[in-house]
Amino acid sequence: MVSYHTPEVDLSDDDVDRLFRALADATRRDIVRRTLTDEFSISTLAGHYDMSFAAVRKHVNVLEEAGLVTHHRRGRERRIRGNPEAIRRAQRMLDGYENIWRGRIDRLDALLREN
Repeated sequence: MVSYHTPEVDLSDDDVDRLFRALADATRRDIVRRTLTDEFSISTLAGHYDMSFAAVRKHVNVLEEAGLVTHHRRGRERRIRGNPEAIRRAQRMLDGYENIWRGRIDRLDALLREN
């Protein structure tokens, strides 16, 4: 298994796959966006989409598996909230890729200036 390790990020390839697979869907991105600013029951979330409660629950489960949202119980209600740390981990990983490419471009620029 391959892992993405830097001082700021420690994600396996499976973690990265789950994260970006979860974010590949527009409904799931919208659920993350909504739950980063407030917490919602799945019923309330379902009211925002033209799909069944069960379909929204499946989307939430995918997001939970990726660590993008968490839940807690309030009475019989399952309350969903976004996990900002998961977003920060993804951002740090993407920043790492950007730094790699910027370094390559800088080295290519230096090489071209030498010639």
